Amino acid sequence: MKNRLTQAVIAASVASVLIATPVFAEPSVEDLKKNKAAAESEVGSLQEELTELVSKISQLESDLIEKGEEITKAEDDLKEAQKQEEEQYEDMKLRIKFMYEEGDTSFVETLVSAKNFSDLVNKAEYVQNVHTYDRQMLTAYVETKQKVADLKDTLEDEMASMESMQQQFESDKDSLDVTLESKQAEIANLDGEIQAAVEKAAEERRKEEEERQQQARQQETAQAPSGNAGSGSTGGGSTPSAPQPSYQGQGDTSVAQAIVSAAYSQLGVPYKWGGTTPGVGLDCSGLVQYAHRVAGISIPRNSEAQYAAGKKVSNPQPGDIAWKPGHVGVYIGNGKMIEAQQTGTNIMVSNVRAVGYARYW
Repeated sequence: MKNRLTQAVIAASVASVLIATPVFAEPSVEDLKKNKAAAESEVGSLQEELTELVSKISQLESDLIEKGEEITKAEDDLKEAQKQEEEQYEDMKLRIKFMYEEGDTSFVETLVSAKNFSDLVNKAEYVQNVHTYDRQMLTAYVETKQKVADLKDTLEDEMASMESMQQQFESDKDSLDVTLESKQAEIANLDGEIQAAVEKAAEERRKEEEERQQQARQQETAQAPSGNAGSGSTGGGSTPSAPQPSYQGQGDTSVAQAIVSAAYSQLGVPYKWGGTTPGVGLDCSGLVQYAHRVAGISIPRNSEAQYAAGKKVSNPQPGDIAWKPGHVGVYIGNGKMIEAQQTGTNIMVSNVRAVGYARYW
């Protein structure tokens, strides 16, 4: 008896749980549209943030180019200061040797040959002035060299800090791209859910209408048995959307080949921020500018301006510019490009990393 009572209690408990379990209704079309609007608002904010970040990347690239040019000038000034210091030191040694070791013109002979006390004072003063001049000049050159060396170190520290900032910006952009892509996929999914909900609601209305018409026909049949009902159907079609146009034409392939050949000629050349000297040092936009210059084409200096001024193409060909925010390379075909990648590397062939392509030929 007790077991039967226990089983009855358990059965009643299970039944109550099943009865109490809520059944969540599917979201309505209005709810889905509100969710989509919220997601689109987030996408708008992300796009604004991304646009601002791309602008910062572009400005930082220009700053890095300028800083690289300042470092190059400081290196040249340091070499010149070093050279002048060495020349002054050698001249000073020669004068000392001349004055102390060369017979009639030695320091001692100069003083002994004085005709009177006044002449002696003048000769001694001359010798002292020569030494004072040497010391002053040598000190000035040493100080100049040190100042230039300190400036170069400061510029290089600033460059390192800016490069670190550039890496952070690019990392932030990658994260934003991922978030934006995820949010856009969410919107696409909501579009699908909205479409499904709309179709489901339409289907329910169609069924309700059919049931209403059927009930009406049944009533009419009951009232007028000889009546006949007819129905018709309509069909519809959809016109496929036209494909979006894209630039498919090519320009002078000989010019394109000249651009590619010029880029190949710089393989192995060191990356250098602000570098525009072929065979010595180039940065990414410096390489692209040089390759086009060899082909007789003048283009802007930094990557953002180079991409903006070119003709945008959807089917890249060898000789086109491969661009992403803050970076450019020369596309050479088969998913490859020639690029000056970053500090510490040499110009190389690599897999293309681009979000857009531009053409000048």
